[in-house]
Amino acid sequence: MSIIQNKKAFHDYFIEEKHETGVVFEGWEVKAIRAGRVQLKEAYVVIRNSELFLIGCHISPLLAASTHIQPDPVRTRKLLLHAEEIKRLIGKVERAGYTLVPLDMHYKAGKIKLEIGLAKGKKQHDKRESEKQKEWVRDKQRLMRAK
Repeated sequence: MSIIQNKKAFHDYFIEEKHETGVVFEGWEVKAIRAGRVQLKEAYVVIRNSELFLIGCHISPLLAASTHIQPDPVRTRKLLLHAEEIKRLIGKVERAGYTLVPLDMHYKAGKIKLEIGLAKGKKQHDKRESEKQKEWVRDKQRLMRAK
């Protein structure tokens, strides 16, 4: 069950591989995510000291959040993935010019998971071409319904 999708990532990048990761959240963040107060549009994934971190994911705190903590909506969150998967991703990002982008946040067995994608950037003409393909598919469906 999807919580939020990063549609901008599919517009700006060619997604080569997808990986499901866990995320280290604080309690107030989980409550806010369950209330749907999360945004992935400006988020990205970086590699530091052989670990993956999610930066720029905005989680708006609830008004009823605890009073003894100061919620930081855009704090850096650690991603949880097996060490061998991280090593393989690091190799591809450093060697082949790929980047890691968050694609989807969803529930799995009661836990909140983040799907990240190994992506290569699209040029402007690639973006126009994918728009033409989407429009053609829409027109084709419209024509088939009209018959």
